[in-house]
Amino acid sequence: MIEQKSPETYYKHHVFFCLNERSNSEACCAKHQAQEAFEHCKQKVKSHGLNGVGGVRVNKAGCLDRCAGAPVLVVYPEAIWYTYVDLSDIDEIITSHLQNNQIVTRLLLPADVGR
Repeated sequence: MIEQKSPETYYKHHVFFCLNERSNSEACCAKHQAQEAFEHCKQKVKSHGLNGVGGVRVNKAGCLDRCAGAPVLVVYPEAIWYTYVDLSDIDEIITSHLQNNQIVTRLLLPADVGR
């Protein structure tokens, strides 16, 4: 279960998607359809009425320096890092974590994964 934050928190959850693209052969999130996942998440959050103050904000991010686990996203204020394979994983994060405060353990990015 995720610990609830104080009422002073502007957003209940703030989701950052790494959309960084590298021109060389290095790992990066853009090579894993991160833009599509970002747009899908934003649309689903809005269609479920989760967006806005006191709810969920979905944002683009540049490099989050966890490239070896690409693609990645992070949910604040809990600082929960996820990796995902497809849009159904994004749907699961929305339903489980953003709606029901349950971390999706199978999608957690291991703590030792960096660049």
